[in-house]
Order: sequence, then C-alpha cells, then structure tokens
Amino acid sequence: MKNWAGNLEYASTDVHRPESVAELADAVGKAGRVKALGSRHSFNRIGDTEGTHILLDALPQSIELDATGGTVRVSGGVSYGALCRELERQGVAIHNLASLPHISVAGAIQTGTHGSGVNNQSLAGAVQSIELVRPSGELTKLTKEDGDEFLASVVGLGSLGIVTALELAVSPSFQMRQRVLENLPWDRALENFEDLVSSAYSVSLFTDYAGDTVSQAWLKALDGDPQLTDLFGATAAIRPRHPLPDMSAENCTQQLDEAGPWLDRLPHFRHEFTPSKGEELQSEFILPLKHAPEAIQAVRTLADKLAPVLFVSEIRTIAADEFWLSPFHQQQSVALHFTWKPLQAEVEALLPQLEELLRAFGSRPHWGKLFTPAGYEWDQLYPRFTDFRALAGAHDPGGKLRNALLDTVLGAPAARAR
Repeated sequence: MKNWAGNLEYASTDVHRPESVAELADAVGKAGRVKALGSRHSFNRIGDTEGTHILLDALPQSIELDATGGTVRVSGGVSYGALCRELERQGVAIHNLASLPHISVAGAIQTGTHGSGVNNQSLAGAVQSIELVRPSGELTKLTKEDGDEFLASVVGLGSLGIVTALELAVSPSFQMRQRVLENLPWDRALENFEDLVSSAYSVSLFTDYAGDTVSQAWLKALDGDPQLTDLFGATAAIRPRHPLPDMSAENCTQQLDEAGPWLDRLPHFRHEFTPSKGEELQSEFILPLKHAPEAIQAVRTLADKLAPVLFVSEIRTIAADEFWLSPFHQQQSVALHFTWKPLQAEVEALLPQLEELLRAFGSRPHWGKLFTPAGYEWDQLYPRFTDFRALAGAHDPGGKLRNALLDTVLGAPAARAR
C-alpha cells in the first residue's frame, strides 16, 4: 500500500479491514504493532507500522445529528466532504474546513489539520467528545469534562488510541462569497500583515516568495460582509483562478463573489473533484502570528533555492487552542505551507536549511507532512509535551501504536527501552 501522494510505501506486514468497532477493538487487542489508516493524506510515516494496518473504510459510516445539543457524531473514517454534504442537507455547518474536502475526519483532527482565519481554530476546535480504542482493545469515550485526558487525546498523533468516532459542534448553515485578489505588493502585505489576514472570515496567500508581489490572496467572506475588490494594492481577479497560475480553475470552488453554501466556499477545491495522486509533496511550519512578517522575509531570502522544487506556498492563520500537541497550542498562529514538486530527495536536502531558518521563530511542523523529526526540541515547543509523553507511556507502555517517527518524537516506550 502507498499513501495519497505515492511518495512512500507502507511497511506493514498485515492489513485488517474490520466491519464493526467490536471487530476493530478485537484486532487491536490481539495485534503486536498496529496503526490505523483513513484517507492516507500524510506525507510522512506518522501513520505507518511494521505490524498490522487497520483500514477504516469498511466500518459503518455514520453521521448522527443532535440538533438540540448542537452537535454531530461522526465515525472516524468519514471524509469531510461526505460529512459536510449531510450537514448542509440538514441545515447546519461546521466552523472551518481544510483546502481539500477529501480527507478523513479522524486523521485530520489527530494531526492538527486546519483551514484559515484569525478567529478560526483548526478542525480539532469543533471536537466535543472523542471515542477511541486503546492499545489494550478497550473502547473509551472522552469529553471536555475529562480535562487533561481529553486535551491530550484530540490531537494525539494516533499514539493514544485508534479513533472510531467524534462529536463535533455545529451551527446553523451560512452563505459565503469567495474573491481572489492578485499582485499584492510584498512591502504593503508585510507592513499591514495582521490587518490583511483579518480582512475576511478566511484568508489564504499564495506565493513563490520571489519578486515584489504576492501572486494571489484568496478571501472567503461571509455573505453580507463588505465586498473587497482591492486590498493594500492588490486588484480583483476578473476570472476564476487556480493557486498555480498556469492551471485551469475548473476544479476550484466558485469565486468572483458569487454567494453559495459554506461547504462550497471554505475549501479551495470542489467536493466532486478527485485530487490527483503522486504529483506533489507537502510541508508546513506553524509559528506565532506576531513573527509572521519577519519569518516571511527570511523565507524570501531562499526564493532562488525554493524555485526548482516548489509548486506554490500558501500562508494561512489559525486561532489558538488548548490541545496539548496541537501546533496552535496557546498561540495565535501563522502557517507557511509548501507544496513541493514530486522530487523527494531534493526536497529533503533543502528542508534542514528551511527548518533551521524558521526555528528562530518558534516553528512547529505539521505532524502529517514532511519535516525532520530529529531537528526539534519538542519539550520547548510544547508546554505539555512531557505530560503527553508520560500519558502515552501509561496507555501504551509496549509501544503498540508507535513507529519510528513517533519514537523519534516521543522517545522509545519504557518497555522497549528496557
């Protein structure tokens, strides 16, 4: 088996596709080493194992709305696209979406995946309860009332259990408009950065860091908010645009300020569009919003080195949260996302230099994308990291849910270290 991008082949020696949670729990309890796979939209080995892979696609795919409580219970293997279509049918919405609607709910939340907006938390921010199978095979449900255990488990990197269901907060459905602005002068963008990224419900900047302008600014505004046709010197696109300037926008969500449902505007790409595989790699680095102008200027000094391997970079913002290993833990954040050409050796050769440059700004890498795991002082980046490591050791002393990447980050499990 390979991942979504096709850049790695999984190392598992066995694959199990349970058709019920009880069957899943039994398989986990009996396994030596085990990991779950959803949409496989990770670019590194965080979801890999040398033991048994549990595929979630044969589990019952349930979406159960509790309109009175303002929540929806969704099984972990469901994609955001499927979830959102059902929510819209019932007249409700969730607060934020990632660029692609094709990723699984459980996998996205476990790795801290996000959309954009200074007031919008990551996808994990909607979680009200989480159900997971512990390494022992025990099924556990945690809610906000469980305090630390809940905050550790929501963005848990798959190391505290296999997620079977989540309860998410919902709100009434809403309409949005999307506008793309072009040729935003870098000097004005950096001088007014926080005003720029606060100018709409969700803002994304697309750039290659070269030249004097940001190529595109994608503004996703609530219907009824003021229409923005220029912004700090950028001008409105007169035709639909793709983040890559030379590509057709036919698979992108509707632009040109045409109002539509939230699920058809928050992602960059249409639900019915099946993304290509094997044509890109991804990395992303998250740092405090206050450092954004200086950090971006630093990355611009690497523009010539980035050019041969970079398709495009997206700059987004995310509101702070309290999840222990969330890249946005207790900090208002900016994320610098890099969509690389499928040149893994070249990308991996450049990454240490990019990471070293961003380390000065307190950069935290996205858990599911390409980064250098041995290059970070995790306990300095995450105030509750030592507590998380102890909790993972208590629930999984033998390292059943671990792999080489997680061992590098968390340290070898106590039982294996002895």
